[in-house]
Amino acid sequence: MVPADTPSDSVRDVDPLLVITNSDAGTSDEETLASALAVLRSRASVEVQATSNPGELDGVLHRAGSRHIVVAGGDGSLHAVIAALHRRNELKNAVVGLLPMGTGNDFARGVGVPLEIEEAAQVILADKPRKMDLIVDEVGEIVVNSVHVGAGANASRRGHRWKERLHSIGVGKANLGKLGYPIGAALTAWRPPIIRVRVEVDGQVVVDLDEPILMAAVGNGSSVGGGAELTPGADPRDGRFDVMVSRSIGPIARLSYAAHLGFAKHQERDDVSYLRGTRVSITGGPFWVSADGEIDGPERKRTWHIEPEAYSMLLP
Repeated sequence: MVPADTPSDSVRDVDPLLVITNSDAGTSDEETLASALAVLRSRASVEVQATSNPGELDGVLHRAGSRHIVVAGGDGSLHAVIAALHRRNELKNAVVGLLPMGTGNDFARGVGVPLEIEEAAQVILADKPRKMDLIVDEVGEIVVNSVHVGAGANASRRGHRWKERLHSIGVGKANLGKLGYPIGAALTAWRPPIIRVRVEVDGQVVVDLDEPILMAAVGNGSSVGGGAELTPGADPRDGRFDVMVSRSIGPIARLSYAAHLGFAKHQERDDVSYLRGTRVSITGGPFWVSADGEIDGPERKRTWHIEPEAYSMLLP
């Protein structure tokens, strides 16, 4: 087990690190993290803190001081830390590192953080912070990687429900809960929602209420769902996000769209609009929203804008 601990007293040559991990991590995750900590402690003073809820996370960040903050976890853990720093008005001056330990690790994939955790630790020790953009909605909530509506959001919503239903079948982490999201995706593929919304990007109407769509996505990062490049051109360091709208609503069109998506070629289809911008609004619906895997809805109107260079991240 990896307990919360205090900084080492040894002489180091890299800025001090605060590693934040999940209290609910299993034995295999703890062993993986231990190998990364060994690398980090070879050159840095390291403190590890495990959190299980927003209150604990806020308390840990309150004591962070000027240390670099390293997230040991997946996309959800990264979102939680970035969101907490944003709420605390501490994000602008923060330097964040990432040790990928999730199942999807989509943001890590998109920005080139190695999925091999010891290699990711070496990236942190290289201490090369890069400015990163952030997506922010109309009420100040943030999106680190991607937000989408329509088929993808409904698959996540259904998957979450099935995960909860199946979680009790089995023992501990050896249960059927992990089948929830594949089931949700299969159910959505069989009977996908067709929604009518108006999508505007920087004042340009991409699709209006008279034209039904399968889904729309706003990407700061390029992939979702463990590597599906939904917005393959997205770069969270260029001051814009990518917007993808799919009008592939017929059965054959949906199958073809899915095939093209698998090769990151869907944006070339005639029934797909793909563009870049700094502000997007989606109105109409009702529709469900998946923002970094968090589900909201049903909604009638949502707006997002880009905040360039919102924080710094340690990257290769």
